[in-house]
Amino acid sequence: MNAQTYLAYDYPLMSVFWSMLWFFLWIMWFVLLFRVIGDIFRDDGMSGWGKAGWLVLTIFLPFLGVFVYMIARGKNMGRREIAQAREQQKAFDSYIRKTAGGTDRPSSVDELARLSEIRARGDITDEEFSKAKQMVLAGHGPAEGPGTDTASGSSGSSDSAR
Repeated sequence: MNAQTYLAYDYPLMSVFWSMLWFFLWIMWFVLLFRVIGDIFRDDGMSGWGKAGWLVLTIFLPFLGVFVYMIARGKNMGRREIAQAREQQKAFDSYIRKTAGGTDRPSSVDELARLSEIRARGDITDEEFSKAKQMVLAGHGPAEGPGTDTASGSSGSSDSAR
């Protein structure tokens, strides 16, 4: 029982700091390595042999390969990443518009404005307008045409001759 263990003295605070610093630098190194490898494959302007050469250099001599790559091609690396992010954003926006059905089907406001114009021209009566308006507001879809009531199956025969 004579031997006392002092854990704090065995591994002082400054050693903990240096160990954590080296650990984070090691993690940052791998992040940088994978970003460089990703950029090698992302670059469309580079030939296949060029990509293979840079890849071999970064795998077999990783420190030298990554540092030389960052010096030689690092400036355009950010530009390629920004261009890819913009393309992804455009594709995402296009997908959202397509999924939401933005331009395929007119909104109820557009449909009501169209019905109002048809009534103002005199192509449909006030009764037909109110029935079509109720259908649009109820969410059953737009009116099939002037003088057509899909709910009752009746149509205005005098309006179809115009």
